[in-house]
Amino acid sequence: MGRYLGPKCRLCRTEKVQLFLKGERCKSSKCPITKKKGPPGKGLRYRMRKLSDYGIQLREKQKLKRIYRLLEQQFINYFYKAVNLKGVTGENLIRMLERRLDNIIYRMRFSSSRDQARQLIRHGHVKVNGKKVDIPSFSVKVDDKIEVKEKSKMTLVVKESLKEYSRSGVVPWLEVDPDNVVGIVKGIPNRNDITDLADIKEQLIVELYSK
Repeated sequence: MGRYLGPKCRLCRTEKVQLFLKGERCKSSKCPITKKKGPPGKGLRYRMRKLSDYGIQLREKQKLKRIYRLLEQQFINYFYKAVNLKGVTGENLIRMLERRLDNIIYRMRFSSSRDQARQLIRHGHVKVNGKKVDIPSFSVKVDDKIEVKEKSKMTLVVKESLKEYSRSGVVPWLEVDPDNVVGIVKGIPNRNDITDLADIKEQLIVELYSK
């Protein structure tokens, strides 16, 4: 199955939680999840139906996959790589997803969403350690220098996105110079540091794939 190209707000309503897929719109009064109850296109009986254990695990996987904007096979590949690493599988999975370049661009406030970050990368606007990287799934390492190319720093998309930096800063494992649109990866986050994923229960995802 190809990448989902339909209305992103329907995905949030399906998961009954904000996935922050549309940047500023998700933080405004226009966000439909605060107005419409239940999944789109489903009747009242469906909304009241109790999920099975499998259904709960599946929904948890879908939430995490959609937050990071991955295809099913991409997500499965990350999961089995996480299984082969030392440590807790669920935490390994999230750390790997956090190290994706598109996620780092989003976390550094150079874009307002991960989809927008992916577009910046695909169009050649991003450099890692001085070299152009156009692969959104590129895995960054500690001390990597991430920057937007000089000609792209004044684009409206980047300038508007950086306004969020002045409002809320960045996560503690990243360091950003907003004037030069440059950031440094200072470390790999612990699970507890990723506060916007506090509601994700990654152990349910591990149980889903362990069957």
